[in-house]
Amino acid sequence: MSKREQMQYAEMDNWLNERHVTEVECLVPDLTGIARGKIVPREKFVEDRGMRLPEVVLGMTVTGNFPDSGPYCDVINMIDLDLVLKPDASTVRIVPWAADPTAVVIHDCFHSDGKLVQYAARSVLRRVLDLYKKQGWNPMVAPELEFYIVERNTDPDLPLQPPIGRSGRPESGRQAYSIDAVNEFDPLFEDIYDYCKAQELDIDTLIHEAGRGQMEINFLHGNALELADSVFIFKRTVREAAMRHNMYATFMAKPMANQPGSAMHIHTSMLDSESGANIFSDKNGEASKQFQYFIGGLQRYLPETMAIFAPYVNSYRRLVKNMAAPINVCWGNDNRTVGLRVPNSTPDARRIENRLVGADANIYLALAATLACGYLGMMDKIKPTSETRGNAYVKEHILPRTLRESLDRIIVCKEMHDILSKDFVTVFAAVKEWELGEFSAVISPWERQHLLLNV
Repeated sequence: MSKREQMQYAEMDNWLNERHVTEVECLVPDLTGIARGKIVPREKFVEDRGMRLPEVVLGMTVTGNFPDSGPYCDVINMIDLDLVLKPDASTVRIVPWAADPTAVVIHDCFHSDGKLVQYAARSVLRRVLDLYKKQGWNPMVAPELEFYIVERNTDPDLPLQPPIGRSGRPESGRQAYSIDAVNEFDPLFEDIYDYCKAQELDIDTLIHEAGRGQMEINFLHGNALELADSVFIFKRTVREAAMRHNMYATFMAKPMANQPGSAMHIHTSMLDSESGANIFSDKNGEASKQFQYFIGGLQRYLPETMAIFAPYVNSYRRLVKNMAAPINVCWGNDNRTVGLRVPNSTPDARRIENRLVGADANIYLALAATLACGYLGMMDKIKPTSETRGNAYVKEHILPRTLRESLDRIIVCKEMHDILSKDFVTVFAAVKEWELGEFSAVISPWERQHLLLNV
C-alpha cells in the first residue's frame, strides 16, 4: 500500500470514527449501474481494506443472468475467479436513511495480479480520463437527470400511473416547469434534498419536466469521476426516498406511453490542466477549433456508441420526433431539437450538451463514451457539419432505431475498442445480446390483446 493510500485510509477511518459508523456498504457499479457488493461490520472493513466478488458479478444482465459461451467467456472465466475490490476513500458517505450509523464506499476492481479490471464501469471512465490527462486537458461535466415518480406498481403487466399528491388527485396533464406541481410532493423532495446534503451531493435546481409526474434535477459541474459517483449514489437516494413516501421513482427511459421519455443530458466543457482556461473558447472569446473538433467527434462516433447511451429495448421508445428527444446528431446554438446543443454562455463557460443519453444509462459509461467521442474528434481534427438553425426534427433520423442495430455498430467500431478497451466492448455487447434474447422470449400484452382471438 502506498503512503498516499495510507493517508487516505487514515482520513477515512477518522471520518468513520467521528460519525460512530458501525456498518459499511461496500459497493461497485456493474454494467447496468446496479449497486453490487457487501454490507460488512466496521471492524471487518478496516481490517480487510476491501472485499472479493466473483468476476461474473460485474458482467450480469439487468435480470441477473449472464452469457455462458462465446467471446464473453474469453474475458470472464467460467470457473468464477475472484476479483479484488479496493475502497476509494474519497467516495465515503453516510447513508442517511439507515437505522444504525452506516457508511457507503465505492470500490475499484482489480484482478489478483493487481491490474485494473478493464470491463468494470468505473475502470472504463478512468481509462478515458487518463487519455485526457496525458494531453493536459481536464474535462468538466454537469449531468441533468430526469425521472418519473409514479404510484406503487407491483404488477408489471399494468401501466404506470402518476402518484397522488397533497391535493388528493393525480396530475391530469403535463405541468412543465410548474412550481405548484412540484409542491404537490414537498415532503418527498424535502427528504431528497436532506439526503443529498447528508451525502454531500452537489445538486443544483429541481424542476418539473413535461411528463406527468416527471422531474429533473441538475448537478453542479465538476470532475467527471466525482460526478459519476454522485449520480450513481443519487439514483439510489431518489428511489429510497420515494419508497418511504409510498411511491416509486423510475429512471426508465420511457416508463409511460404518450409521455416524454427521461434523459440524462451531459454538459461538457474542457479546461487546460495548467492554466485552468476553457480551451473551448479562443483568446477572442469565440468558439475554438478544439470545440469544433470535439463536436465533430461527437457527430462521428455517437451513433456508433448508442448502445451505451440507450442500453435497453425500452430506451429507443424515447428517441422519437417531437417528444423532447433527438433523432440525429445535428448541433445548434440554444436549439433543443438537436442532439448536440450549445447553450448560451460566457466564453469561460462554453460547453456542449449531449442530449442523446437516456436516464437509464450507466453514468460512468455514458460519460466515458461522450468523452471518448470528443477525444477522437480533437485528436483527429474532425470538423463538424454546419450549424442547424431551424427544427432538426425535419432532418433525417440517423440514430439507430433499435438495440440490435446499436450493438451491431459498436461491435465493429475499432476506435471504441481501442479507447474503451476491447474487454469492455466484448463483455458489454455480450451482456446486451443476452438481455435482447431474454426480451425476445417475452409475450407482450399487445400480442395477447390483438392476436389472441383475431388471428
